Amino acid sequence: MSIQQSFQPNEEGYGALYIVPTPIGNLEDITYRALRILGEVDVIAAEDTRQTRKLMNHFQLSTPLISYHEHNKHDKEEGLIQQIKEGKSMAVVSDAGMPAVSDPGFDLVKRAAVEGIQTIVLPGANAALVALVGSGLDTERFSFYGFLPRKKKELKEELEGLVNHPFTLVFYESPHRIKETVKQLGEVFGDRAIALARELTKRYEEYARGTAEELLSWLNSHEVRGEFCIVVEGNSSPEVEEHSWWEHLSMKEHVEFYMEENMSSKDAIKQASKDRDVPKRDVYQAYHIDE
Repeated sequence: MSIQQSFQPNEEGYGALYIVPTPIGNLEDITYRALRILGEVDVIAAEDTRQTRKLMNHFQLSTPLISYHEHNKHDKEEGLIQQIKEGKSMAVVSDAGMPAVSDPGFDLVKRAAVEGIQTIVLPGANAALVALVGSGLDTERFSFYGFLPRKKKELKEELEGLVNHPFTLVFYESPHRIKETVKQLGEVFGDRAIALARELTKRYEEYARGTAEELLSWLNSHEVRGEFCIVVEGNSSPEVEEHSWWEHLSMKEHVEFYMEENMSSKDAIKQASKDRDVPKRDVYQAYHIDE
């Protein structure tokens, strides 16, 4: 067990790790606090330094940047943690939105927790929540999935595993895969309500709402551009796996239950074998061995 008091001095003299969301399209969505932190920290670990440099230049910030992305995160982790232990403060940013959510950052936060480094997460822009609220679907209970598998077979299997999920589902998807994903959603989920959100917070922000069939037709007749959020209605009538009343009973207890209902041992064994779909001799043997 560990307790973090985020704004108390670190007993070891370590610096702090800040997780800083950045705009997902509209630069006006940066917070005053995010700008202050990005300007005050000693270094910023950025998913794409070129992309972050544009943001920094726009707001006239000059904090040094270090590359930290999916392909180098394991190589960089030790060095970044060491810098924080030496007393430096560090911010982590992704290209857009909240770091560590379908973006680099999780491993660093996990390591920081183990090392006793304070991790301070700032609130801010997040595409999944924007899409969910704008979808018109249930926001009371929802599950965020992120990116689905790329391969068609794995994609279908994953969706089949979610078909009985009762909550609204939120996915991310790229423009070159959106048609196939919507097609598979239709095949697996049927005619449930779906909302596609693209170019969120930007000038050409767009929501398309309908069934998978309707949305696939729309996608085929429009130029597909921009990253998508997919919001899918939950299953309001999920198939519940039925459990037999006798599952917790041994075979002997099963037979004895029927005998207590005034059945003969022969009839009780016959009924128990029928319930369990096993040969009568197996039930007979189990009943008499346990006597």
